[in-house]
Amino acid sequence: MSTSRGFAPAAPATAQRGWRVIDIIVASVVAVACGVVFWAWSQGYAAVAVATAPFPFLGGLYGGGWLIAGVIGGLIIRKPGAALYCELIGACVEGVLGTHFGLTVILSGLIQGLGAEAVFALFRYRRFGVGVAMLAGLVSGLVMGISEDVLYNVEWAAGWQVVYAVLAGVSGLVIAGLVSWLIVRALAGTGVLSGLASGRAARARV
Repeated sequence: MSTSRGFAPAAPATAQRGWRVIDIIVASVVAVACGVVFWAWSQGYAAVAVATAPFPFLGGLYGGGWLIAGVIGGLIIRKPGAALYCELIGACVEGVLGTHFGLTVILSGLIQGLGAEAVFALFRYRRFGVGVAMLAGLVSGLVMGISEDVLYNVEWAAGWQVVYAVLAGVSGLVIAGLVSWLIVRALAGTGVLSGLASGRAARARV
């Protein structure tokens, strides 16, 4: 069965082995690249904030762009800690490049990375289909929305906080989940991931 279907069949148990040097290098490259994307995404937030000023909870729909590192990292590396590592390092890169959010993005990266990591752990790092990717994006988005309600949206009515968290989850589902899965699938198809489990799985589908 193709991994493009739902949660896909389980990968071989060897996917759970420890990290190799190539895993660290690729994960770091992915994290830095996503960190640059995070920084660029942050530059667009000011316009989003203005556009959604009458209904600020709509800003949750923009959040998925800050969640892609965890899902992409988990899908590519397929090892425990990959999602958390990529999301956290990506956030650190964003913070170093400089955004109006300051270094609070590092805390956000930690929280959001844990959300994606929990989903991959739930499937014992053996399933990496589109269903798992979208679930990882959804959970990461929900965690992002809830944490921001607690930290930054405390003055909002409870109902609007719930709506914000749900919209953040939807954004994570689509942008961090589906889009990230499509990106990884396209990368695997080029052969650049041939030294990784994700690349070998792509070859097995052919």
